[in-house]
Formats: sequence, structure tokens, C-alpha cells
Amino acid sequence: MATNGGSAIRGSRVGAGPMGEEDRGFKADRIVRNYYCVMGHVQSPAFASNVEIEELPVEIDCPNCGLPAGLDQANPPSNAKHEPYKTHLAYVKERRSELEAKQLLEEAIALIKAKRIAAAAAALAAEKLEKAAAKKSATKK
Repeated sequence: MATNGGSAIRGSRVGAGPMGEEDRGFKADRIVRNYYCVMGHVQSPAFASNVEIEELPVEIDCPNCGLPAGLDQANPPSNAKHEPYKTHLAYVKERRSELEAKQLLEEAIALIKAKRIAAAAAALAAEKLEKAAAKKSATKK
């Protein structure tokens, strides 16, 4: 008896079953609102009907262009000011003055120098201990 790796019942799959709401549950009631952006895109998201109308957003971001989209088709919201992408450095420069930046940089450099000096001193001390231990073992032989 040869098996070809198929299912036991021809034409069925794992998880296959009768289709219909009675088997998969009933769909919740929904409210569909249309949002319009300046570029002419229309978005129609669905919201649960048990949510108060005041709680639904007045504006959303258009998934196509990223501009704001509102409920009024004749007067969609316009983007007040398009700000270009800011780098991390631009945000840091907004928070700090030149004088503060210089002071922070000097403190950071001094800290790094102190750590390097301490590491060099520790390495030198370890090297001296190794030499002393090597001398002791050589004199014992």
C-alpha cells in the first residue's frame, strides 16, 4: 500500500471546516468613517460601534503619503509645517549651548584620560609583579 503523503481524506486540509458565521463567530457591528487628505487619498477605517463618536479620531495620518487626513472632503487638513528629518546631533544642539557642549566634552576627555592613566599604571604594576615572580622562581632553581 503506497501513500503519497497526502491527507487521509482527499481534498481536505488541516484546519479545514465548514465556512460560515455560525462556526467562526459573528462579526461585531462597525462604524466606517471616511478620512480625506490633501493629496486626494481616501481612507475608510472601521471602528467598533460601541465606541462613542466623540472618542473616534478627528484626524489620522494618511498611510499613503503620511499627511494628516480629516473628515471634511471639501476642506482636508493641510500640513502646517513640514519639518525635515532631524539627526541626533540636531536634537542635542537644541538642548545644549556651545559653552555647555565644550564643558561636557572637556569633562568626558578628562575622564577618559584618567581611566587610561589608571589602566596603564595597573598594567605596569602587573608587569613588575610578573618580573619579580619570574626572578624568584629563577633564583629558587
